[in-house]
Amino acid sequence: MAAVEESGSSKRKVVVVGGGVAGSLVAKTLQFDADVTLIDTKEYFEIPWASLRAMVEPPIAKRSVIKHKDYLGNVRLITSKAVNISHAEVTLEDGQQVPYDFLVIATGHDAPFPKTKPERLHEYEKENEKIKAARSILIIGGGPTGVELAGEIAVDYPDKKVTLVHNGSRLIEFIGPKASTKTLKWLKAKGVDVKLDQYVDLQSLSAGTRTYTTSAGETIEADVHFVCTGVPLASAWLKDTVLGSSLDSSGRLVVDEHLRIKSHQNKFAIGDITDLKEIKQGYLAQQHAEKAAKNIKTILARQSETKFVRYQPARGAIAIVSLGRKEGVAQFPWFTLTGRIPGYIKSKDLFVGRTRKVLGLDPDVVAD
Repeated sequence: MAAVEESGSSKRKVVVVGGGVAGSLVAKTLQFDADVTLIDTKEYFEIPWASLRAMVEPPIAKRSVIKHKDYLGNVRLITSKAVNISHAEVTLEDGQQVPYDFLVIATGHDAPFPKTKPERLHEYEKENEKIKAARSILIIGGGPTGVELAGEIAVDYPDKKVTLVHNGSRLIEFIGPKASTKTLKWLKAKGVDVKLDQYVDLQSLSAGTRTYTTSAGETIEADVHFVCTGVPLASAWLKDTVLGSSLDSSGRLVVDEHLRIKSHQNKFAIGDITDLKEIKQGYLAQQHAEKAAKNIKTILARQSETKFVRYQPARGAIAIVSLGRKEGVAQFPWFTLTGRIPGYIKSKDLFVGRTRKVLGLDPDVVAD
């Protein structure tokens, strides 16, 4: 197997697998301290909490979908899929091997994104066309994705019939019941028909389907449907690698308080793929990246591990779910808030400008 051409740098090699919220930030943070390589299946980083707004307002994706090269000026970029890991190299799907001294796994979830930015922008245009052409829309799944999509459509297209089916007793179950109740009340006020404790058999769906039957026997007529159920972790490929024994029963990598992978001194994991007992939120993934980068810098500087920073899993983390463009529901450690205030915090710009600033980019100017 051939090795990827090396840079000739005398710096130690850090390989980051995964270019999402956590992986993009750790690569940026380390790019001048080490010889950094980012391996990602796509050429861009996407701000995930803006993806649903992009379905009703495609132009926002020009700011939320960002080519890796636009913010990683000193990183080797490899657009490929990692398929194996040894104690010294990452193997790509074409058989090439990428050597490393330190490894960071940040693969998150296994979502089928296209490889290029133009392809991703085109996807949003197509989704928007489907929404605009439909008179009735079915959303399957009442987690944060399904709820936010229902809210976006209900606000931007109030004349459309929106039905949301959720196989659970309450919406957005990852946060408290009070937030769920307030969200349900808001959706109903906007005319969304919410059906709880029911599901639609996804295996029975086919192109052109317009009549859907729920597990409770209810029939729903809809011109188009969107599946907003959970996406599996991108960790199945790790089972037959040197990290296989570090996966828990859920397919997450077991990490210590320094975000090092169990039994591996030079390998770290960050983001949703970790076994940390906390709500999986983008801002927490960014904190993982910052802590892991500091600890890798400590090793690179040949300082004692006593200088390592610890990551404390978030207890009672803040969670904000957008409800259209101006409102939202927020759960704070001691109270729940709905309406314009959480909407002002998140819904107006969905943290797109702030995230672009973190990456060193202008919050508004978009590169070609």
